[in-house]
Amino acid sequence: MKRELGIARCGLACCLCSENEHCSGCNLGDCPDKDWCENRKCSLQKGVGHCYECQEDCHKGLLSKIKPYGFTLFAKRYGEEELLNCLERNVQNGVVYHREGIVGDYDDFDNVEKLIAFIQSGRK
Repeated sequence: MKRELGIARCGLACCLCSENEHCSGCNLGDCPDKDWCENRKCSLQKGVGHCYECQEDCHKGLLSKIKPYGFTLFAKRYGEEELLNCLERNVQNGVVYHREGIVGDYDDFDNVEKLIAFIQSGRK
């Protein structure tokens, strides 16, 4: 886990992404998706560093997917540091962010509250 990459503006875990060897995270100017990322554009326009800092309950862009929305909601409730702590503990306990491609253990949910409980406990 590359904790220093933290959480993307949209809630995705840059720190766990399998592509982080080629990416410095969305807060730096070299993000390959910066031109199309709706969440990056919106958060920059609103002057916030992450979607979890916004007061709106938004589902636009990547927040239309349960994983980034759940991570954003978790950070909104408990803070980014606690999210990073949980993700790091979960990795050490064998929870996988990406298996093959972009699907992993955090993608197996259709209920955001169950995802948040999984983030906290690391157990389904």
